[in-house]
Amino acid sequence: MALTEQDIARLARLSGLRLDSNDQIRARQELDRILGLIEELQAVDTAGVEPMAHPLAAHQDIALRLCDDAPEPAQTPEQRDACMANAPAAHQGLFLVPTVIE
Repeated sequence: MALTEQDIARLARLSGLRLDSNDQIRARQELDRILGLIEELQAVDTAGVEPMAHPLAAHQDIALRLCDDAPEPAQTPEQRDACMANAPAAHQGLFLVPTVIE
């Protein structure tokens, strides 16, 4: 899939980039190479290949080091206030969010 000059101009506009003619040519060449690589990858038959959680999982057992997803209370009110300082809305140490389900 080759990109046109209009495609590059549209992508530049959508991404807020100002590209002169040389930059547009370079961007078009680079994006064409990237799309060519994607086409090559899509052409590989991956039927029956199990997805890996880690690139080395095919060679050795990998134990993912994940921490427990458990809330921990703030140690002091000052620590809680520091954590909540950037919250757009808070009440009694809790983040307030808009209702999305009625």
